Amino acid sequence: MEQQILIVGAGLGGLAAAIRLAAHGQKVTLLEKNERVGGKLNIHTAQGYTFDTGPSLLTMPWVLEELFVAAGSDLQQELTIRALDPICRYYWLDGMRFETWQSLPQLLQEIERIEPADVQGFLRFVAYSEQIYRAVVGPFMLRPFDGLRDLLTPALLRDSLTIDPLRSVDQAVRSFFKSPYLHQLFNRYATYNGSSPYRAPATFNVIPYVELSQGGWYVHGGMYEIARALERSAQRLGVIIRTNAPVRQIRTNGTRAVGVTLDSGEQLDGTAIVVNADPGYTYQELLPDRPAIAKRLSKRELSCSGFVLLLGINRIYPELRQHTIFFSNDYPREFRQIFEQGSAPQDPTIYVNVTSPIDPSHAPPGHMNLFVLVNAPAHTGKIDWTHEAAAYGDLVIKKLERMGLAELGQSIEYRHTITPTDLAERYNAPGGAIYGLSSNSPWSAFLRPPLRSRDTPGLYFVGGGTHPGGGIPLVLLSGRAVAERVLADRG
Repeated sequence: MEQQILIVGAGLGGLAAAIRLAAHGQKVTLLEKNERVGGKLNIHTAQGYTFDTGPSLLTMPWVLEELFVAAGSDLQQELTIRALDPICRYYWLDGMRFETWQSLPQLLQEIERIEPADVQGFLRFVAYSEQIYRAVVGPFMLRPFDGLRDLLTPALLRDSLTIDPLRSVDQAVRSFFKSPYLHQLFNRYATYNGSSPYRAPATFNVIPYVELSQGGWYVHGGMYEIARALERSAQRLGVIIRTNAPVRQIRTNGTRAVGVTLDSGEQLDGTAIVVNADPGYTYQELLPDRPAIAKRLSKRELSCSGFVLLLGINRIYPELRQHTIFFSNDYPREFRQIFEQGSAPQDPTIYVNVTSPIDPSHAPPGHMNLFVLVNAPAHTGKIDWTHEAAAYGDLVIKKLERMGLAELGQSIEYRHTITPTDLAERYNAPGGAIYGLSSNSPWSAFLRPPLRSRDTPGLYFVGGGTHPGGGIPLVLLSGRAVAERVLADRG
């Protein structure tokens, strides 16, 4: 058998693992089904417009810096990043507006403008969420583990109450803030991993702490530059990257993973197989001799998906920041519709990302590129997006018009829609779930499929579907963790 490691999928997790392994002298071949690397961090260009189609905000840039150092480079050589201040602007239908500033004095002024009593509540919330961060950053984010058993350390048991797993995000938020506007704003952070703030454990209140204390950053040229930079780094280290190379099956010798078969029929041998794809999809489609595991994973609740409009418009809306949120009037109802009813919200919260003011090449002069995202249920067959996408897109556009983007519909020159069905097909993501499994139970974040398969030696997982979860920094840390596991197993 050829002494190479095969990585199935060139998302950020697969690229990070490839870089780490190659930097340790391993021969690595990376196989990507689509025409370019990046996975869900991707790009769409048409009619003079450029859109990032996945993550749009970089947090914890030190994780990316550490990866480039491992590759023999550094962040400043590879990318130009800039801190955003404010990070995001929020709108409500009654005209209320709020901006999350990295500058603490400005952020406190914003809070005081809405509810003076919540200034002290916010300071207490920061202290509380910092304690959660300090409790989870080591055992959860930075140290590879294969399941809850590995986490049952004296430190985690000591901090079990500190991480606040028994309250929901919403219950904790309400204990710090009086303003209903701030309830909704801080509840929104649960959607960063595709979950409901009314069911996800309060542990995830670590997310706003990370964003507000370490900042939110934009990559010059667009977020897809991260994928391009990682691809260059991997190639400099000798990683073989093959795009348009979908894998049909992971081959085993009865027990151990020994290689893959491509759709073309070509077979490749590997001493380790690292899969940067959803574990549920992997067991269902690539390992047909493991039906029990596939069935068990299929019963787990998926994270939410997304409905996306890419809009090229022939006007400028000065009220838009790079990141702008237009909230729904009934947030609990919105999440009940997504997770309990499996229906698309009729009054959705709408996220708009626009990069052309920062990167003028992303739209013609006097125009803007709007990436519009609405949380949607993972595709279960209840919604026929083939027939309903156009009407739902119109609903989203009309709501944006009601909330201040006057005559948006008349200003659209280019419109492209991405539905949960599209996400499922392009990224082999069951239901189009953006973050794999949901985190809508107290210990779900700790019970994601492990980095190393328990039933198939030589098989590993990386990316948002495994530990430690979704989002750019966590997926990159997943690449580090799985590389450490593979190298340790190889002795």
